[in-house]
Amino acid sequence: MNAVSRALAILTAFDGDELYLPLHELARRTGMHKPTTLRLARTLATARFLVKREDGAWRLGPAAGWIGSRYQAQFDLNAAIEPILLQLSASTGERASFFVFEGNLRSCLMRCDGSAAIQSPIRSGEVFPLDRGSAGRVILAALGEPGDLHERIRRRGFHLTRGERNPDIASVSAAVRGRHGTVLGSVSLSGPLERLTVSVLRRHAPHTVSAARQLGEALGAMPATALRATWHP
Repeated sequence: MNAVSRALAILTAFDGDELYLPLHELARRTGMHKPTTLRLARTLATARFLVKREDGAWRLGPAAGWIGSRYQAQFDLNAAIEPILLQLSASTGERASFFVFEGNLRSCLMRCDGSAAIQSPIRSGEVFPLDRGSAGRVILAALGEPGDLHERIRRRGFHLTRGERNPDIASVSAAVRGRHGTVLGSVSLSGPLERLTVSVLRRHAPHTVSAARQLGEALGAMPATALRATWHP
């Protein structure tokens, strides 16, 4: 079990914009000694999860990409999710994202940039807590989380935040429900704080709620095998 945990720590150490990490940096990020890190990296390389450069630096290998593609394939992204996000981003000019959740965390499964969207540090697959940002708050509310805030979200059907998770970003989100009210995730529209004022976010809220409803209908109509991932409760 320790070896598996350590190997996963190496794979998840690639959390920045860099393509390659030298051995000493891998060891630092994982908290392991360099000989241990090297031994595990070589083992991962034999299974093509890592690739070693001539200077000794490491990058993720094709097997890691294959695992990620298999995760996304479970959701039939192109057929069900992408067109709805594209429509939302096109109608508002902002970035539209679809978040799924596991436990107390949410993950950006897909995003589409509108005409006014700026470069974002968020990447597909990146994980955030549910209790920070509108995309997570609407999921908590849909799941029945108690409290005045979540009760207000349930009444409105959406939630907006400005600078809650990221001090420079504002967003408005709505929960996505499948058949029988099952909570599948959330749709979020986000952009820079200075442009997305409260009034602008409220103006975008109906579009976001509509997109969430469309996604719920599209995903709810898919075969159960297409929604078998662990985020589907």
